[in-house]
Amino acid sequence: MLDWLGRPKRPASERRDIPAGLWAKCPHCANLVYRKELERNLRVCPRCGFHHRLSAMDRLALVLDLASFVETDAALLPEDPLGFVDEKPYPERIEESRRKTGRTEAIVTGTGTIEGAHAVVGAMEFGFMGGSLGSVVGEKIARSAERARDRRWPLVLFVASGGARMQEGVLSLLQLARTSVALARLADAGVALITVLCDPTTGGVAASFAFQGDIIVAEPGALIGFAGPRVIEQTIRQKLPEGFQTSEFLLEHGFLDAIVPRAELRGAVARLLRLTNAPLDPAMVGAPAQGWVDRSDTR
Repeated sequence: MLDWLGRPKRPASERRDIPAGLWAKCPHCANLVYRKELERNLRVCPRCGFHHRLSAMDRLALVLDLASFVETDAALLPEDPLGFVDEKPYPERIEESRRKTGRTEAIVTGTGTIEGAHAVVGAMEFGFMGGSLGSVVGEKIARSAERARDRRWPLVLFVASGGARMQEGVLSLLQLARTSVALARLADAGVALITVLCDPTTGGVAASFAFQGDIIVAEPGALIGFAGPRVIEQTIRQKLPEGFQTSEFLLEHGFLDAIVPRAELRGAVARLLRLTNAPLDPAMVGAPAQGWVDRSDTR
């Protein structure tokens, strides 16, 4: 039997299937990218520059000095105060997210250094229930603000969230005030807050701590706003401007201080920390980032 090119077909037993997961499709340019090439390029599409999402730990490893990170408040776990059930009980959704991400909640917090400069850091995990803001996430941010105030180290938050967590109802909405009060006390103490807005930054998170930074930067192409574009168009019955709610649109209209490509993010945050007079750890000055991917495979 011949194939469509007139060549003899291999028996099924001799065919070699391509292993699953070798290629990733870029949602922006629709090109297929070799997954290892994408990882080596910090999950930025080498063809169009689209910034794919990062996990919380990958993001921290990208910017922090090698072995400098110390996690805090890891034992804080969410409860189910409302006994909430939609398609499945809330505790089941929590457990699924834990298995999927390897994290216990939608944010990882701790302390570390970036090019030797001390900072309290937090990175949101969008893979954990859309990075939603629940009572534990709010508590960890508030505690991080208090830790930064006590140590007089800048607070750096990497934000990626769909907004408040509906399964916790008003307890989730209370975190908008909880985090805002903690950050106001941080500002009163004269300690800097740097927020890095990643894709997406929306809902109650955008309406609270995301835009309270003394310095607000974003990654290229990130979706940033309160309600989503489709919701706004359906509400006001008008077509929105091209690129509305992208980081580039917000920078043009004065909502951001800068857009920083991922490859430059570590250096940019380090410069901002030095401008805030963050204390330096001499042992970490010039130390490399954690190296979040295995770069030994150069294929």
